[in-house]
Amino acid sequence: MLVTPEEAAALINEGKALHIAGDDSALSRLPRGKWIGGTTPYFITEEGGIFTKEKLFVNEFDFAGDVRIATYGKYNVFQILEDCFDNGLTMLILPYGADIIAKYAKEAPDVEELLTHPTIGWVSGFDLASPEQAKVYNGLTGEAFSDRAVAMHLMLPADKAAVINIVNIFEDDKTDPVITFRENELSVRKCVVNGHEVNLAEYIRKHRIDTNLPLVADYNGVYINTSIKSVEEERVELYAPVFRNIEYRFATAISDYVAEFKKKVDSSGAVAPVLSCNCILNYQYGGLEGRKIPPFTGPVTFGEVAYQLLNQTLVYVEITE
Repeated sequence: MLVTPEEAAALINEGKALHIAGDDSALSRLPRGKWIGGTTPYFITEEGGIFTKEKLFVNEFDFAGDVRIATYGKYNVFQILEDCFDNGLTMLILPYGADIIAKYAKEAPDVEELLTHPTIGWVSGFDLASPEQAKVYNGLTGEAFSDRAVAMHLMLPADKAAVINIVNIFEDDKTDPVITFRENELSVRKCVVNGHEVNLAEYIRKHRIDTNLPLVADYNGVYINTSIKSVEEERVELYAPVFRNIEYRFATAISDYVAEFKKKVDSSGAVAPVLSCNCILNYQYGGLEGRKIPPFTGPVTFGEVAYQLLNQTLVYVEITE
């Protein structure tokens, strides 16, 4: 729900367990309490997509039996697995531009224990028109960080479980060339296309590929995106890493981004998400300002976490019996 800083402060002072997203100017005014937060001025609300620096988006977790809040650095981020509850849900927020994101993005897919502990979250950001430093907040201590992650570990009742899902409008075209990479990389120079090593930036220019379309990999029927940040002279910068020995193709072109996004949302089967995060690229390319996508509301993010780092994706979690 979208609230004023004063309304958010009242909830904190009542001892509620909260996730809060908003502009740094609003988050920095909040009292200490049982909350974590991240910076973004973009949101999907019940009234539609909105940009605001005056209000905050708040999720209340009244189902949690116990709560732990902690911050993590680049070298101990996977300690979240030691701090989580056996039957629980971990919410993780990472600040855009920090080294810890590359660490988490590259290594999370290889941390097998992560798949047994529901972990959802997002990458905090800023106003695209006047870029600032993305931050995360540990509400217990009142500290803000631009180089660390913050997590809230929620204990679930014995008869409840957290189920994480994604909404991704992209698929690959099986007739397109297969692209593979030799290393896990966020900044790519060389790739292998149908068995031949090429420069990825040159390949994109030569084939006039629309870089609004991500690279897509099929993980056993689940499509995972790797979105293009920029195409330089010799390198391609990515929002999430590509992984060695995974087969990628560029996504199939979508004639109506808005209609396709709505179709995927409507077919998701989601009933009552307790938290959802939607990528800033969907917000921009899908023209989501002013548009409703029920039942999803929440922050618009610079990356999403559904166990591993994702982008150009909507992620959400529901609590089921």
